[in-house]
Amino acid sequence: MAVSADVGNGKGLITIDLSNCNLAHSASLIRQACLDGGFFYVINHGIRQELFEELFDRSRTFFQLPLEEKMKVLKNKDFKGYTPLMDQMLDPSKQSTGDCKEGYYIGFEVAKDDPHATKRFFGPNVWPSADKLPGWKQTMEKYYQEALGVGRRVARLIALSLNLEADFFDKPEILEEPIAILRLLHYVDEISKPELGIYGAGAHSDFGLLTLLVTDEVSGLQICKNKDAEPQIWEDVHPLRGAFIVNVGDMLERWTNGIFRSTLHRVLLFGQERYSVAFFLEPGPDCLVECLPTCHSGSNPPKYVMII
Repeated sequence: MAVSADVGNGKGLITIDLSNCNLAHSASLIRQACLDGGFFYVINHGIRQELFEELFDRSRTFFQLPLEEKMKVLKNKDFKGYTPLMDQMLDPSKQSTGDCKEGYYIGFEVAKDDPHATKRFFGPNVWPSADKLPGWKQTMEKYYQEALGVGRRVARLIALSLNLEADFFDKPEILEEPIAILRLLHYVDEISKPELGIYGAGAHSDFGLLTLLVTDEVSGLQICKNKDAEPQIWEDVHPLRGAFIVNVGDMLERWTNGIFRSTLHRVLLFGQERYSVAFFLEPGPDCLVECLPTCHSGSNPPKYVMII
């Protein structure tokens, strides 16, 4: 099975080619994308298609296990492990049921006796039995590291797009030791009924810096570029084979003083199973988030207080 396929023509989203040596041009495109709607494709990122396919095969194998097996690796306090069907409700104001999806969280692997293990989102991962799923852990760890590398490269282009030094986000407290969460997602073969409050995933924006998403060939992702509009206008974002769909999170909106805005998105289902893998990239737990020096002035003071 292909990891993703060209569905429709993909118009409406800018595509960033990480193999392009003209960093200024790529940074300009990212700025345009972040000002327009906060979503863009990333291609030629260096991750092999074979790894994507292995990742999705492993994901599918886990979600096909009996529920009693999946419940043995239930999500812990550090947000690692399995989340059952309808466990999450992302838009309680409009949803009548939980999201029609199940998931699995994987974070950076930290040993129990490591000083960092006491920090939220750190500590050991929860892994399925190697007897049940041989090689599963190794695939996830390999993909995690490669996705992290892509996220750091995209962050350097974002820094340039904001007239910062390219390595601005490479600091130890930001992305050298980040909070990075990989989440496998399986949407069931439900049909969404927005008028009844039934969604694959309710409308939401992501909390962190960036999200890197890869999906199978089944469409369903929609974005709302103007979250304050009434009525809201939703646009389809189609899968693009071998590409990441990248979006800006709430933290980057805060960092940029609202210049780059995080974008509402949701998933509608049309009677087909759907698999996707999201990689959520956030700065380290000790990072101070305050308005970037290039994003405020005397006439445009910081809008947000500093947070850690």
